Amino acid sequence: MNKIHPVLAFGLPKLRDILLIGVLFGLVVMGGPKIINADGDLGRHITIGNHILDSGSIPVKDIFSHTLYGEKLVPHEWLADVAFALAHRVMGLSGDLLLAALVIAMTVLLMYEEMIKRGVMRLNALAVTLWLISISAVHWLVRPHIFTFLFVALWTYRLETIYKGESKNIGWFALVMLMWVNTHGAYIAGFVIWGTYFADWLLEFWQGRGTKEMGWRLGAIGGVSLLVTFINPSGWHIWGTSVGYLGNDFLTQVTVEYMSPNFHDRGMWLFMFMIAFGLFSLVQDRRLQVREGLLFAGWTIMSLYSIRNFPLFAVVNAPIIGGLAQSWLGKVSWLLKRNAGIDAVESKLRGHLWSIFAFVAIGALLWHQVPLDLNRRGNIYLPEKMPVKAVDWLTANPQEGKMFNHFVWGGYLLYRTWPNDLVFIDGQTDFYGESLTREYLTVVSGDDGWQTVLDKYGVEWILLRGDDPLAVKLSAVEDDGWLLIYEDDLAVIFRRD
Repeated sequence: MNKIHPVLAFGLPKLRDILLIGVLFGLVVMGGPKIINADGDLGRHITIGNHILDSGSIPVKDIFSHTLYGEKLVPHEWLADVAFALAHRVMGLSGDLLLAALVIAMTVLLMYEEMIKRGVMRLNALAVTLWLISISAVHWLVRPHIFTFLFVALWTYRLETIYKGESKNIGWFALVMLMWVNTHGAYIAGFVIWGTYFADWLLEFWQGRGTKEMGWRLGAIGGVSLLVTFINPSGWHIWGTSVGYLGNDFLTQVTVEYMSPNFHDRGMWLFMFMIAFGLFSLVQDRRLQVREGLLFAGWTIMSLYSIRNFPLFAVVNAPIIGGLAQSWLGKVSWLLKRNAGIDAVESKLRGHLWSIFAFVAIGALLWHQVPLDLNRRGNIYLPEKMPVKAVDWLTANPQEGKMFNHFVWGGYLLYRTWPNDLVFIDGQTDFYGESLTREYLTVVSGDDGWQTVLDKYGVEWILLRGDDPLAVKLSAVEDDGWLLIYEDDLAVIFRRD
């Protein structure tokens, strides 16, 4: 195809448009209520964001639980909270889903474009991107960590341009880190990635190839970025929260998302094969740079340690894996011809109308509350996942006194009942800490001392899953000092007799 009509040139989608539309479609249609209801954390973020917008202040002391009320709170996700609250005010939970879908789609697009920029053929880049999507989608949720996906992509790919001498803008990193540190606690990943580039430079300098100018430039990026991390509502305390949580073995062991992948689950095999591909590629002619080897090995280790690092593994290593795949597939003649044909066509395409149209169309349908998910239920909190019916009953029959609640439901309860009711605990385990988390587990498991814990915090009523050990225990005993006052197919509520 030598010529393309101007209308087609602006109207036909590029591969990048198809990719972006596919991610948007997959998250809104295939994900939808499923990723909204993965846990109750979204409700907490919306509630905090609404409080910030209404009060004009960022809470630095707890006002959401009765167990730690008034204690120092480090709001390390307040920008994300505001973003979710604003999206919710415009379109409800559908707005939050659309925001998350857009951020993830932009991240995927950056992965694909970075591979193209580094010389990977478009078909190879598309295949690698789809492979990495399949790996990272396990942790695609409507939560603040999705912003870290985007920040990691921007940070890593721009560091590569700095290292290659294609850019010298140091202030850009300070701006990104300033937003990152106020959006999500995983800003530490930026310094881990920076460290790999600095290590590469140190080795190059030691061998007589690295320049002092590059060392000063990398040092300035790290130093300036470190300084701006203290520009947040809690100052230097933000480091204690992020590093302290990762250093607590108990909290990371009881938090599902921090657990290691289970390779007996076939859904984890794509990641296992990716590791095998990386190891097998070591026999080929393409030699990995030190920074590439550190990034691949380091994020592989971190992903083996915690499944929540899968998306970051994908973002950081997409160009590296694309380059390894290129070394193999770039020698296939028929693939080279097909890719050349695609390049010829894409070079003549000028518009991105399909991406814009798809996003606007999906947004308009969600705005008019058209259910786009496969089950046609809409973007709601599902009564089989969250205590929707129980909270409806509580709204009509408000309970006096302090509550004890199922951990996963804490954020949803804040979304529905705060400030009238304060939770016992919610998903913010980095704030509640090991001591309270252990007390929660003692109670919910019905272990010895559960009554002592409830007495300690003056709990008057309990909201649990019907299959929680304590709920089963209380239901089986006729006279235990607690009365069953509500029950449905998911939740139960007990009150002191």
